[in-house]
Amino acid sequence: MKVFKITVLSLLASVVALSGCSDGPTGPANQSITGSGSDIGQIDDARINNAESEPGNWLAYGRDYEEQRFSPLTQINRNNIARLGLAFSLDLGSNDALEATPIVVDNTMFFTSTFSVVHAVDAKTGVEKWRYDPMVPKDFMRRACCGPINRGVAVYQGKVYVGTLDGRLVAIDAGSGEKVWEVNTVIDTERNYSITGAPRAAKGKIFIGNGGAEFGVRGYVTAYDSETGDEVWRFFTVPGDPSQPFEHPEMELAAKTWKGGEWWKIGGGGTVWNSIVYDPEFNHVYLGVGNGAPWTRVIRSPGGGDNLFLTCIVAVDADTGEMKWYYQTVPGDNWDYTAVQDMTLADMVVDGEPKKVIMQAPKNGFYYVIDRSNGELLRAHPYVQTNWASHVDMETGRPVENKDMDYSKRAQWILPGPLGGHDWQAMSFDEAKGVVYMSAQDAPFLYSLDAEFKATGLYKRNPGTTNMGVDVANSSFLAVQYESEAPETKGYLKAFDPLTGEELWNVDHVHYWNSGVVATAGGLVFQGDGLGYLSAYNTDNGEKLWTYNTYISMLAPPITYEIDGEQYVAILAGTGSAENFFGHTNDTAVYKYGNFGKLLAFKLGGNVVLKEPKIRDHTCSTAAGCICPGIGKRRTTL
Repeated sequence: MKVFKITVLSLLASVVALSGCSDGPTGPANQSITGSGSDIGQIDDARINNAESEPGNWLAYGRDYEEQRFSPLTQINRNNIARLGLAFSLDLGSNDALEATPIVVDNTMFFTSTFSVVHAVDAKTGVEKWRYDPMVPKDFMRRACCGPINRGVAVYQGKVYVGTLDGRLVAIDAGSGEKVWEVNTVIDTERNYSITGAPRAAKGKIFIGNGGAEFGVRGYVTAYDSETGDEVWRFFTVPGDPSQPFEHPEMELAAKTWKGGEWWKIGGGGTVWNSIVYDPEFNHVYLGVGNGAPWTRVIRSPGGGDNLFLTCIVAVDADTGEMKWYYQTVPGDNWDYTAVQDMTLADMVVDGEPKKVIMQAPKNGFYYVIDRSNGELLRAHPYVQTNWASHVDMETGRPVENKDMDYSKRAQWILPGPLGGHDWQAMSFDEAKGVVYMSAQDAPFLYSLDAEFKATGLYKRNPGTTNMGVDVANSSFLAVQYESEAPETKGYLKAFDPLTGEELWNVDHVHYWNSGVVATAGGLVFQGDGLGYLSAYNTDNGEKLWTYNTYISMLAPPITYEIDGEQYVAILAGTGSAENFFGHTNDTAVYKYGNFGKLLAFKLGGNVVLKEPKIRDHTCSTAAGCICPGIGKRRTTL
């Protein structure tokens, strides 16, 4: 992994080069097409609340509203896993990352591929029923941080909902694939807003956030009427121009925690680009809020302050958007430590008392267990190596920062880096055992304060490109200078007890960047890896019981479902060449074969054979202008 240590800061230069300068706004105005909900996809709140009664379906992003991603299916189990084989594959014609969680209902699988394209596929045969292309302009990639990715759809009351890369929310008839309505969610088309996360659906509403913090946007989440697309409420996550009225009372509270500077001109950040969870027991919607813009707090808020609601879990009323409570994981974020990672709801006994909790493993390396009735912190244990903070003070709920890792004076290798100890790749929680299964990594990053700001005390936002406040210009020099201090980079699959902080078992991966997971009552946890292998592990001890070479690096989480008495395991295979930014190993499938996105589904007795692709010729130089098969010239996603 030595290449990583040397080249990790090239991410910054690569992202800046990728974003480039931008054309004018491309987002369309609100549009509506007459249509009615199909008989297909008639998922409502009651069905999602009672998902255990139809275990063969995967009805919502996290399977149900609790988003535990634990399946009760047992047909595929430890005793017969050796018989698991490929049932079908579907080539999606993509060479960028596939990150979506499919929804399965009515024998149909709904998911997204790149550029927010929606697919409806026969979940038993893999035959495509329809495809909806929202026609995102291809050059919009320059206005998004991490490639033309999308993490999935919501299926609700006969419609399929997708957020598009260029900021639209589109409702599609689940039976026909025809558009029903469309709304532009972007409040300022001069700024580089994007959507990559999956919408959530509940209470007759569709909840959607956005991305773009590094480009200098202001975060917010909007609830739309699921039938009409009309806006119901909007919650901003950071304050705007203090000379203007506050949009809602929570912004007055937040503004007191931003001190000095002109954050509203730079943007502020705080985008909710991934996790939004609905809680029917409290009628809450939990918002996982992202990092500040710029990353560096001395530029963003030179007078100090916690900078609410950056890196927070915010609970709002599902009907009104009124805040009920918040918990901030990293006051005054300084490292891109988002709290947008998947959140899980559960019932647990904590210190002898039954609690309804929300749990999260955000980027900062600590695993949080929080009372979701009031936001009280119950546990905060490190789940990976951390050197930016020693621990979380359980009295104050605040992390205790390591002053030796202050990068305002000199560059520092910090763990976790901006990939986090855990990122958006979904985890799985077995509530009966109280065990979480998760992808994790020790991925350090060399942080250094922006050189011009360090010299002059001035920072100017550059429209149309990233604004992170770290030293891009000298990144290569600094990485070589401090190479000897770089921590080792590792990737893991681990079983973790969120109440005790005990690591129950750990599987080392060759590569640091791997897929999400799904665990089942069959005693198995499934995960894809960067080398191209989908594997099944024993949930008790981590023993690898089965593996299959897909020849494609994987990031998306697997799911499992059942049709006509047969259980399937499915995954979207395809990565975005994180190695282009962070360094590679020659073992990764994307390095060896290229990147050809596919939907893969497995069942007992499956006998479809994948042909091994041709090994790539690495004498081809993208820098010289040629296009290597399966990769192309573009550098894309993390």
